[in-house]
Formats: sequence, structure tokens, C-alpha cells
Amino acid sequence: MRGPVALVGAGEFLPAMLDFDRALLEATGRARPRVAILPTASYPDGEDVFQRWAAMGVAHFASLGAEVEPVLVRHRGDAADPAAVQAIGEADLVYLSGGKPAHALDALAGSKVGRALLDANARGAVLAGCSAGAMALAGHSFSFRVRLLPWLLRWRPGLGFVPGELWSPLLAGTEFFGGILLAIGFLTRPAALGGTIVLLVTIWFHWFVQGQGYAGSEKSLLWAAMTFYFVAHGGGFLSVDRALGKEI
Repeated sequence: MRGPVALVGAGEFLPAMLDFDRALLEATGRARPRVAILPTASYPDGEDVFQRWAAMGVAHFASLGAEVEPVLVRHRGDAADPAAVQAIGEADLVYLSGGKPAHALDALAGSKVGRALLDANARGAVLAGCSAGAMALAGHSFSFRVRLLPWLLRWRPGLGFVPGELWSPLLAGTEFFGGILLAIGFLTRPAALGGTIVLLVTIWFHWFVQGQGYAGSEKSLLWAAMTFYFVAHGGGFLSVDRALGKEI
């Protein structure tokens, strides 16, 4: 039976995630689970960052009583390492850190480590990814193509653990294109409404699911108040909507 897959927005290996990660360990059904930390997505930010995420993951899950091993896959060449494949194959929980999702996919998709992830999840291992790691686990991810304006986004297959054919593109489009529409004041109210809904979900997650209350939701509350203002009032006198004389 396939194991659970957890997608985390941010905060990997921080104290705020202790309860959530303890639940992930309990989901393995093991008294002392084996955890593999896979910080591949962070490698483009430098070796120091890569090693720091690995060390933070080890310390975090060790404090929860797990047996933890960092799997130091930096690039696609490392993803063929038999030791890395074995570590993934023996893990009860594999955690992919944040960083650059495109790099994680370039390194892992179709590799021996990537196939080991598929096999591990198929036998019941828990997979978790944070930020870029979560994006890599999804059915589809995107990358920016700066030299191919105006088509900035390129959709590509992810590792395929969470299909996301609808919600991943919808969320990415709301955040990226909705921000552009708000900046120029075109279709201001619909763009602001989409952003407000995304922010309300973020507030709910941090306030109630994570139990962080106001401290964890302050920025999202501020941004939600700003986007809701545009839902209520529409664009300003310099907006495209105002210039066209039409507002939805």
C-alpha cells in the first residue's frame, strides 16, 4: 500500500514543525523510524547551504527520536550512487528540503534515486517535501524562461506523487499572473479576489493547522487586507480598468 505524501509550504526543520513532523513519524508505524534527508533542491544555493539543510534535518528528526541519515545528492551524477539508492530504499520517511524545484527535478526525475523514491512510497514509506521539495513531488512543476518573453513559465512533469493537474497550475497562475494584473490594474477585482482566497488559506494553515496564531499569520493577514481593499474598491485612477472605463 502506498504511503502518505505530505506537502509543506515552508518552515522545514524548525521548532514550529515539531508536532507536524512527529505525526509524520507516527504515520510510518515504526517505533524508531529511519529518516532520509534529501536536500538536493538547495544545492544551487551553495555547498554551505546544502550542508546546513542536511544538518538541520538530521538534528530536527533526531530530536524526535528517529534514526536519521542525510542523503547528499547534489546533482544527477550523485543520483546514481548505490549508497544513496540504498538509503532511500531503507527509509521509512524521506524528506525533500526547499531550494530550486527545477534543480531537484533535473537531478532526480528518472534517476536511480528517483526510482527508489517511487519504490519506497509504493511499499508504504512516507514522503514529505517542503517548498521546492513539495513542488518536485507534485505531478507538474514550473520553471522560469527569462529569455523567452512573454512566455515566462514552462510547465514540466514533476516526480508524480501528487497529481495536481488542476490546483498546482491554478495556484501558480493566481500568484504570478494575478500579481501582474494587480500591478497594472487590469481585471483588478477578480485578480485581487483570487489573491485574497490564497492568502486566507495560508492564514488558516498557519493559525489553525500549525497552531502559530497571529505570530505565524501576521504577514498574510496584512497582505489579505490589502488585496481585499482592491476587491472592494477596484483599481485606482491610473489603472487600466479606469482607462477603459470598465470594471468587473
